[in-house]
Amino acid sequence: MKQTTIDKFSQERDRLNKIMSNYTSLTTNRFLSLDNQMYREGALPQNTKELLGLVASLVLRCDDCINYHLKNCFDLGYSDAEIEEAMSIGLLVGGSIVIPHLRRAFAVWSEMRGNETETK
Repeated sequence: MKQTTIDKFSQERDRLNKIMSNYTSLTTNRFLSLDNQMYREGALPQNTKELLGLVASLVLRCDDCINYHLKNCFDLGYSDAEIEEAMSIGLLVGGSIVIPHLRRAFAVWSEMRGNETETK
């Protein structure tokens, strides 16, 4: 079975997190904990927070972060239209420099949806 981009990303992220944990201090661990806590249910539901994270990641042009939030959005059951609309906001806010990241994000999304070679 072919390993997907997200599978490779998740495995590498886990591997690097284990290495990082050998070196991180209380300060770094507190930051990582805060990041984890921020995406839990609160005044905003978790699924909304994941979309916000996706848009912010696009604007900041962080492919690892984009993949992380795309996977979470996929797991939460977002539709193609919802993802496209959210990522369009990232494009609007971030400008044309976001386009390469948008391309890669849609390729990953398409792969997760099982439409890797599908075109309109």
